[in-house]
Amino acid sequence: MATTKVPKNLIDLSGDSGALPWAAGTFAQRPGSPNSGDFRYNTDDTKFEFYNGTEWRQISVFLASYTANFLVIAGGGAGGGSEHAGGGGAGGLRTSYGSTSGGGATAEATLEFSSGTTYTITVGGGAGAQTTAGTAGGTGTNSLLSGADITTITSNGGGGGGSGLYVQGNPGGSGGGGSFRTGRDGGSGTANQGFDGGDPDPSAGSSNNYGAAGGGGASAAGVNGAFYNAGDGGAGLDVSIIGASTAYAGGGGGGNGYFSALTGIGGTGGGGDGGTQGSPGTNGTSGATNSGSGGGGACFGSSGAGGSGVVILRVPTAGYSDTTTGSPTITTDGSDTILTYTGSGTYTA
Repeated sequence: MATTKVPKNLIDLSGDSGALPWAAGTFAQRPGSPNSGDFRYNTDDTKFEFYNGTEWRQISVFLASYTANFLVIAGGGAGGGSEHAGGGGAGGLRTSYGSTSGGGATAEATLEFSSGTTYTITVGGGAGAQTTAGTAGGTGTNSLLSGADITTITSNGGGGGGSGLYVQGNPGGSGGGGSFRTGRDGGSGTANQGFDGGDPDPSAGSSNNYGAAGGGGASAAGVNGAFYNAGDGGAGLDVSIIGASTAYAGGGGGGNGYFSALTGIGGTGGGGDGGTQGSPGTNGTSGATNSGSGGGGACFGSSGAGGSGVVILRVPTAGYSDTTTGSPTITTDGSDTILTYTGSGTYTA
């Protein structure tokens, strides 16, 4: 008979069928229409069995621990408020899946989950839209993955975009874009999480430079402003942890300051577009939900809010315990089970 592996905490090793969490019986008493993932204790050959969707498989080895991949993205920063404002920086992105993590870093080491241990997931929110003139956008909230036997994975919230004459972009997982005046530069990103926000056009000297800069993204810095034209948000990072390549954590575009100029476009992965001058000006758009992307900078309007973060776990289906809180979305890809948390919760391995 083929064999499979399951975590120890799913099995009552005493052999007392009355204490088992699934039915016991003979070969002939097997359910006629079992569901994939069902367990049973076979009293004919005294073996534990697992139904994999096609056949019953004997359980011969119990997993005390197993490898888990992760993607932890913080909430994005908001674009700067009201006038010629920089785009918000994306939330920090950390992952073990694939070859590359945020900020151009090599993907991190996988985690070892121990059977019976509870791991806590905290999903950070995006910063709210900024409406006050000359005020930087808010910083997104951190996302975390923690447990008693692992080093906590913390991704930092994205920095808010700069605004007006005197306010530069804020630092964060990725930095917020600078405003339209030389010297009001973008904020710095966090190493191994994201890139810096863009700066105003360096050729403008001390004069006004009405195109603000884009916020940093997970795989590229925000684009500098270019006199009247605003800079685009930095590109997000493609990660295939859910089974399909998906872009996350794009920076927000800067707001422009001239009627015929180009506004900043949000970075791939969900960054919000910047606003344009008008009477009234148009608002920046918000970063995409559960992407950790930055919001677009305003130009005499409201900025875009930062997008909320997300935490994704990918574990072997043979080890998956089906013990969670927080209602993650559960999918499968090949031999792995994927848990996508859009809000905070737990997973017990």
